[in-house]
Amino acid sequence: MLQTKSTMSTTRFLYLALLSGFISWSLASPSEGYLSPRDDEAFSPPYYPAPNGGWLSEWTDAYAKAYKAVSNMTLAEKVNLTTGTGMFMGPCAGQTGSALRFGIPNLCLHDSPLGIRNSDHNTAFPPGVTVGATFDKDLMYQRGVELGQEARGKGVNVLLGPVVGPTFRKPRGGRNWEGFGADPSLQAIGGALTIKGMQSTGAISCLKHFIGNEQEMHRESSVLTQGYSSNIDDRTLHEIYLWPFAEGVRAGTGSVMMAYNDVNRSTCSQNSLLINGILKDELGFQGFVVTDWLAQLGGVSSALAGLDMSMPGDGAIPLLGDSYWGSELSRSVLNGSVPIERLNDMVTRIVATWYQMGQDQDYPLPNFSSNTLDETGPLYPGALISPTGVVNQYVNVQGDHNITAHAIARDAITLLKNDNHTLPLSTTDSLHIFGTDAGPNSNGLNSCTDQGCDNGVLTMGWGSGTSRLPYLVTPQEAIANLSSSAQFHITDTFPSSLTTNSSSIALVFINADSGENYITVESNSGDRTTADLYAWHNGDDLVTAAAAKFSRVVVIIHTVGPLILESWIDLPSVKAVLIAHLPGQEAGYSLTEVLFGTYSPSGHLPYTIPYQESDYPSSVGLLDQAFGQIQDPFTETVYIDYRHFLQANITPRYPFGHGLSYTTFTYSSPILTPITPLNTTYPATRPSKGPTPVYPTSLPNPSEVAWPSTLTRIWRYLYPYLDNPSSIPSNSSTAYPYPSGYSTTPKPAPRAGGAQGGNPALWDIAFSIQVTVTNTGNSSGRAVAQVYVGLPGSDVLGVDTPAKQLRQFEKTGILAPGESQTLELTVTRKDLSIWDVVVQDWKAPVDGEGVTFWVGEGLGDLRVVCVVGDVCGEVDGL
Repeated sequence: MLQTKSTMSTTRFLYLALLSGFISWSLASPSEGYLSPRDDEAFSPPYYPAPNGGWLSEWTDAYAKAYKAVSNMTLAEKVNLTTGTGMFMGPCAGQTGSALRFGIPNLCLHDSPLGIRNSDHNTAFPPGVTVGATFDKDLMYQRGVELGQEARGKGVNVLLGPVVGPTFRKPRGGRNWEGFGADPSLQAIGGALTIKGMQSTGAISCLKHFIGNEQEMHRESSVLTQGYSSNIDDRTLHEIYLWPFAEGVRAGTGSVMMAYNDVNRSTCSQNSLLINGILKDELGFQGFVVTDWLAQLGGVSSALAGLDMSMPGDGAIPLLGDSYWGSELSRSVLNGSVPIERLNDMVTRIVATWYQMGQDQDYPLPNFSSNTLDETGPLYPGALISPTGVVNQYVNVQGDHNITAHAIARDAITLLKNDNHTLPLSTTDSLHIFGTDAGPNSNGLNSCTDQGCDNGVLTMGWGSGTSRLPYLVTPQEAIANLSSSAQFHITDTFPSSLTTNSSSIALVFINADSGENYITVESNSGDRTTADLYAWHNGDDLVTAAAAKFSRVVVIIHTVGPLILESWIDLPSVKAVLIAHLPGQEAGYSLTEVLFGTYSPSGHLPYTIPYQESDYPSSVGLLDQAFGQIQDPFTETVYIDYRHFLQANITPRYPFGHGLSYTTFTYSSPILTPITPLNTTYPATRPSKGPTPVYPTSLPNPSEVAWPSTLTRIWRYLYPYLDNPSSIPSNSSTAYPYPSGYSTTPKPAPRAGGAQGGNPALWDIAFSIQVTVTNTGNSSGRAVAQVYVGLPGSDVLGVDTPAKQLRQFEKTGILAPGESQTLELTVTRKDLSIWDVVVQDWKAPVDGEGVTFWVGEGLGDLRVVCVVGDVCGEVDGL
């Protein structure tokens, strides 16, 4: 999302907003965002009309309630709910108009995926990448519950998260850290559990960004180029990038946010194949589709392509009171260019989602303002003249959520290296602590807008995916409170005059930051454009200098993603390395509990760490171009992150899933049990669609959108009303330049669909794997059992397949020395399938022919193997 808060320089924001709007306008006219085809490039094919929602039993009651309300709404009320009220026209990042006759208020849509952005008395949870590193399903769900509780407590109807795109395709991508990791199954499980937790509270989740938004630079339009096009083949789209979105839809997400970029040269916010064909038809999505902020490029075109809500509502030029929808959508319905059936479905989806989450039952109104921390202020800050009132009630929604935030930050900590059992430390050790990353922000807590700086301990990246820190105990403070012998050097330059003794241990803190591209930090415009995959603030030099002075060095890394460690990782004195990821507000004691051995580290890498950046496929590098639209071909196909390293036979420095402990574990007694037979290549025939709401097709009375005589207008506020609406001819649709391939005849139901997420047979449990994990060491600890699947290749499935793919994981409880726990891990039919681009369905090997399962602590530490139709045993024993 673009920054939309008054904490940003007004002049800078207006410049960006006007520039964005001008370019959007120039690209959208006259074909409203559709570009002329070129023979040498792939284009997203059309898919019309937009499928109606309401055909699934899980949503029957909500759609029945919505139907009753929408049947009695005026055209103005319907348009009001689809269109944002405009930039800065309310307390939230965005808000719709209302339908107060039916009890439906302005719906508040607000960031962020890790906490309530630009608010007060909220929790700043660790972001997605840290949650993914825990490999802990209970924490994933509980964090979702508490995010939902805080959203509800603040009156946020739609909390904009979780993030499952980007997915670390580009290691230097700016917003990777907002998602759960570099694997579609890890993303899917983390996202689905977050959604279930959030929506259990009544808050509506917004799964984002759909789809292919893998770098920050050039994601939107600029003076020289249109937002880049992610050109993705059908199989890769389904097996990698769509996979977590399918699981999120299956989990019942109420909304999905479209990405800024194009996919196959069609803008996401009006890509009819993505929205109508894949999301709403194939995946059976029943909620509403919303734009990212200022990502709408056309009015009629986006409505026909399946978009249901525009945010923040502004059109070509923000802050002028113009909109692609609003009054223009009223006009388009009256003149017939947007069918009334499409508008009715848009509104029904929004209202049904509101009912589905129970928001008609005493859901709070917003009690905060993202525009100011003052108690009183303008109610519509974007207006030239605005009424004022109380805008912040300072409602404390934190509860005991610090407990979950702390547990995530602690249990994500990933021990990469621990020579000679250097860790854990003793509180009596002689310690020297180096690096500004151990200390506070020198300018004060939350002194950087949307965390747009790298000053002090790195708790999160920057951008709209952040929140204010309610407090912060730094590693420096936590260590000082536990160790009386610690000496602190909170500088990134190694002190030349330092004297040490042979027993001293150096703790060196380094970090690497990134974020959203409306903020540039130390010449990095969102993506790590300047820093590359190296530590910031000369962190590598700081480690090297410490390693030359001390015989024992422990390196602690706070990072948004993979780093190149080669300048120091093999130095003899570098004994231990911890990645603490991004800890949120709980940076201090979560770390010291691991450093001093109260808890054994149990985090595992949610991405691969290479020896050098050139080990990645060249196609995943950041793209920069001065003129014309950037074409970003996904030529690596399904081989991203560890899939690529396995295919290319490249040994990484640390493999995906890697994570050491202070204790040791054995995996024994593996049992592979078939559950639901894979006796067919393709899943059982999908269920038929149920009925959807049917409304009258006659055009509404134009008087329904005439300006009310009693309305006091707010300048720049977006209204659904028109001057003299009765003068609008009702046959303009005959002359409207509809997109190529537009049709009002519904397409046959996709064979891969049938329920939320797709054909329900895809989630039949195909196999169960049981394994006993025993703590064979001297310390208590937790193990993470990861299941990797090897599918047969072209001889059985007709295509090459990755050698191993993560499909499931389970984490033990805390096991005392000698204690065992038997884990059961299940895999589904879909987990064992590839996407058949010809049949357009998921294809599995009959009876599991040629399928192999590995279970272990990471790709580099696989303990047991089971071959379908053969025996299970320890890896070294087969």
